[in-house]
Amino acid sequence: MINLKDKKILVTGGAGFLGSFVVERLLARGVPKNHITVPLSKNDDLRKAEVCRRVVKGHEIVIHVAASVGGLRFVKDHPAEAFYDSAAMAINMIDESYRAGVEKFVGIGSVCEYPKFVPLPFKEENLWDGYPEPDNAAYGLAKKMMLVQSQAYREQYGFNAIHLLMVNLYGPRDNFDLMRSHVIPALIRKVYEAKKNKTGFIEIWGTGIASREFLYADDAAEGILLATEKYNKSEPVNIGRNDELLIKDLIQIMCRLMDYNPEIRWDATRPDGQPKRRFDVSRAEKEFGFKAQTGFEEGLKKTIDWYINIQK
Repeated sequence: MINLKDKKILVTGGAGFLGSFVVERLLARGVPKNHITVPLSKNDDLRKAEVCRRVVKGHEIVIHVAASVGGLRFVKDHPAEAFYDSAAMAINMIDESYRAGVEKFVGIGSVCEYPKFVPLPFKEENLWDGYPEPDNAAYGLAKKMMLVQSQAYREQYGFNAIHLLMVNLYGPRDNFDLMRSHVIPALIRKVYEAKKNKTGFIEIWGTGIASREFLYADDAAEGILLATEKYNKSEPVNIGRNDELLIKDLIQIMCRLMDYNPEIRWDATRPDGQPKRRFDVSRAEKEFGFKAQTGFEEGLKKTIDWYINIQK
């Protein structure tokens, strides 16, 4: 087991949504603040090898969270950006981490790597059983190539790189920009604005019959750190809860928690995305003892409260 308190740790994306929770968890474990480095995109373009070479220098652990990420709308409208930026960052970060003698590389992958049609629950061995959901494929395949590179560098160079597959995440500090947001922050914002403006209805992409599994971001960060401390194998690992919720049921829960009941207008001309998502999480529990702690309604309430508070 790695004692993180003794390590110099680089967290790419550490100023972003998931990355900020990873940094908080590191600090809670007693890692000194001056042992944690968070490169900022305005200063450090991780798509460039020379920048990655500079930022990894002197670090023993790299947790690579950074990506060009967004919800279905963003990836559908910006597939080239989602692919190139995410792939280039990962390629350079892994290669420069290996060359710098980094002790361990933790790559953060995505449920979007899975094929469009997979038996439930998604098992890690099903990852190569088909092509990803086309509207998310550019991002999913970029992340999948990070897994391939990690395994290749382990096989040829003995480089300790691991790959963690994140299910849909949510929580405070998420991106609520409707052009980039995932489903939960997008719906929170839509319900909030409809209630504030007394609109009486909201429009939602798709049919509502797609299902998703949601994991609170702080739980995801704990899973990442447990794997960083304890997991040292080439096989990818699902990080999730092993449950699912229809989007039409999600919006009903959200409206109840936000005390507003607008008319729901489904736009079936827009895609649902992947039909169903639910992870088998037995490998994470077996290999490093991860089990999600935050109940869905508890986490959703915290997220709603955070968003409402920043609107004041």
